[in-house]
Amino acid sequence: MLPAAERLPEARTLMERGEYFVVHAPRQTGKTTTLMALARALTERGEHAALHFSCEAGEPAGDDYGAAQRAVLEEIRRKARFSLPAELRPPEPWSAGPDLALLTSALADWSECCPRPLVLVFDEIDALRGESLRSVLRQLRAGYATRPRAFPHSVVLCGLRDVRDYKAESGGDPRRLGTSSPFNIKVESMRLGDFTRDEVKTLYGQHEQEAGQTFTPEALQEAFDLSQGQPWLVNALAREVVEKMDVRPPKPITAEHVEEAKERLILARATHLDSLVARLQEPRVRRVLEPVLAGTVEGSPTYQDDFEYVRDLGLVARDAPTRVANPIYREVIVRVLGAGAEQSFPADPRSFVAKDGRIDMDRLLLEFAAFWREHGETLAHGVAYTEVAPQIVLMAFLHRVVNGGGYVDREYGVGRGRIDLLVRWPYKLRSGERRWQREALELKVWRAGRAEPVREGLAQLEGYLERMGLEEGYLVVFDRRGVGAAAAASTVETPDREARLEPSRAPKGRAVKVLEL
Repeated sequence: MLPAAERLPEARTLMERGEYFVVHAPRQTGKTTTLMALARALTERGEHAALHFSCEAGEPAGDDYGAAQRAVLEEIRRKARFSLPAELRPPEPWSAGPDLALLTSALADWSECCPRPLVLVFDEIDALRGESLRSVLRQLRAGYATRPRAFPHSVVLCGLRDVRDYKAESGGDPRRLGTSSPFNIKVESMRLGDFTRDEVKTLYGQHEQEAGQTFTPEALQEAFDLSQGQPWLVNALAREVVEKMDVRPPKPITAEHVEEAKERLILARATHLDSLVARLQEPRVRRVLEPVLAGTVEGSPTYQDDFEYVRDLGLVARDAPTRVANPIYREVIVRVLGAGAEQSFPADPRSFVAKDGRIDMDRLLLEFAAFWREHGETLAHGVAYTEVAPQIVLMAFLHRVVNGGGYVDREYGVGRGRIDLLVRWPYKLRSGERRWQREALELKVWRAGRAEPVREGLAQLEGYLERMGLEEGYLVVFDRRGVGAAAAASTVETPDREARLEPSRAPKGRAVKVLEL
């Protein structure tokens, strides 16, 4: 555990000063744990009565704001019963009042009889919907002016999104809550961030001290690179190695252990990852992720609002350039989208492994080309993200071949219309020494009305090869000029030719094999 005060260093000061503020972050980043610890510490200091509680009990009430408030007040009473000393608990029973003012009346009475200023943390505030959420926010705003004698001294709203972006309904209803800022008394909106490299080192260092088992520097770096500090992933990777893979002290944890743990988490699709997958079919999520995966640029009028929504869900990184938040999420997204295609390939993965233990990439790509010519359109129509369907199908084919032995790493060139892949496959020399085969591919799509992409692709691939330290690679171009609405108005006819790996050269002379499909 990282100390709560260090994760939200300003929160305690704001609570003590009597401010109303917002804390937001994606799921399973430690919001609840951190705020519970802060509330408990504040109460223990003896100057405030601080209580953390969840608003989820009010979610089933929907727009019935009276029922939602009663559910929340009952949860407050329940949590206070075992979190606060008897003299700090709310009065029995709550004062009666009209449905539009239930919360105001109850919190006013509690504030007046409590011997200490009240600090309340409304966790999962965005579980409330529509009229129920609007009613709660407006009552908090109305009572703010009478604090601390007749209303809570400090209020914290905690959820997935900043309160200014709460919608009246789930699923991204564009109607706001009826005011530009339904909680305009807030002085601060804080986002609970992901772990830094140093925080990951500190967290894993606690295991080292307790169990006597070290993480190598490479393992620490690999854990951070794969998770980008997402708290659940940081913990899950270490737990997978120590508990599930049974790597026990004093054996050190290596980068290879962490990478294997990553694969196991992806295949197991733990609850955290499944909750992200469930979002992929939401129109707002698709409008952001599809161009990210395709390497194109989105220009719809709602894009910025959609982007903020997806960023608050934790699916994309908070800083530029636009990209999936971390390599594990990126891998999960692509594998889920290509799962149907992956199950459709009849080829035996072992048939692509040559006698020397290396993958025969030429054969693999030509066999994929033959399969694509016969079944490609059917498989592409089965992929929900149509703009990136051909690339998803090829990546699914690669997964089928390397799964269980090697890895496929991805980079998306947002705004540059490409996906770069690095296939890593282990093999052994005759001496028994283990080596890694590394093969670089660039995927591009030629759409109706666009310039022929091979020349651009060769230059882009060379840059990728330089970064990877490789001297040769593959450029795969999907000719989609005859597919979709744009193609319907086009006079271009795509040739029905047999796929071949054409030898070519990148601008600086690196060898490239070009496959046009």
